[in-house]
Amino acid sequence: MLGVVPSPTLVPDAVATRLHLFLERMRSESSDYGPDAAGLIDSAADTLVGGKRLRARFCHAGWQAVARVADRDAAPMDALWDVCAALEIFQSAALVHDDLIDNSDTRRGRPAAHRALESTHRDSGWRGDAAAFGRSSAILLGDLLVAWSDDLLEEAVASLPHAAAVRREYARMRRDVTVGQFLDIAEESAWSVHATESHLARALRVVSLKSARYSIEQPLVLGAAIAAGDADQLDALRRFGHPVGMAFQLRDDLLGVYGDAAVTGKPAGDDLREGKRTVLVALTRQTLDTATRDLFDEMLGDPDLTTEQITFLQDTISGSGALDQVERMIEDYAEEADRALSDARLDGAALGELRDLARAATVRTA
Repeated sequence: MLGVVPSPTLVPDAVATRLHLFLERMRSESSDYGPDAAGLIDSAADTLVGGKRLRARFCHAGWQAVARVADRDAAPMDALWDVCAALEIFQSAALVHDDLIDNSDTRRGRPAAHRALESTHRDSGWRGDAAAFGRSSAILLGDLLVAWSDDLLEEAVASLPHAAAVRREYARMRRDVTVGQFLDIAEESAWSVHATESHLARALRVVSLKSARYSIEQPLVLGAAIAAGDADQLDALRRFGHPVGMAFQLRDDLLGVYGDAAVTGKPAGDDLREGKRTVLVALTRQTLDTATRDLFDEMLGDPDLTTEQITFLQDTISGSGALDQVERMIEDYAEEADRALSDARLDGAALGELRDLARAATVRTA
């Protein structure tokens, strides 16, 4: 065992230990692939540095909420830490691909993976288009991380009697986030085309699939499944996790427009330059007159927006009332999540930690 972790405050350390062991094995098993492959392994390892370990924390919390109903002294097992680490690796894969799709230059205050790989090409004096190399390599880097995530998951469940339930939830998570990512980019392309449903409804669906389920709900359920949770326990955690996940992403959308670059690690107003069709944007457009909406649409997604133009868009959003609406939605989702725990057959101490995690995920500045 990696050691007992009595509190979620130590989850990042336990996950870091598991990731270190896994990466050392991956380096060893690929040692005969040559120096260029070693560089790809190093790039993959770099993506796993930093982050809040949010998914691992919720996975641990889901396990604890179920496991300690039967045994208050239950200690986490290797399988739990393996799944927590697998979730973090999958998150890194999603971020690599997401930054590539969005053409983002930075991640966590450092160059995005495709930009770092582009720099490697240029600094090495290789032939060809460095930017094209960076993009192509990032696709493969993301694919490698997905494969690693699956490898670690399979190691985790190999000896579990209820492995099938864990595999099903993990597979659903992978499908949901992939479809959600596609719907996100499809919405940007189909924005001006008449649709049978509102932009708000479409934006909320993207939030659910791309973020809410895989960031909060499914890690919680994965942890509970490892602890052999029953249908009622898993249902309670789903009803708690999904609204927390919705609120988490809505907060992220606000930070993408109004966040402090020194805190978020991304340029101020980055979502506006990328043209993300978020709930915040959908609500803004509903209240604008035709001329202002046309100007708003024209500016949204311009990668060369000036500081003054960013300020104009920020002011337009807040002046429309959309900022206040999203804040109220976050509060409503938080209340919905809290109600889901009111009569749940889950460990009492773990419920307190779940509420603390929910608060940290939805009331934040980065």
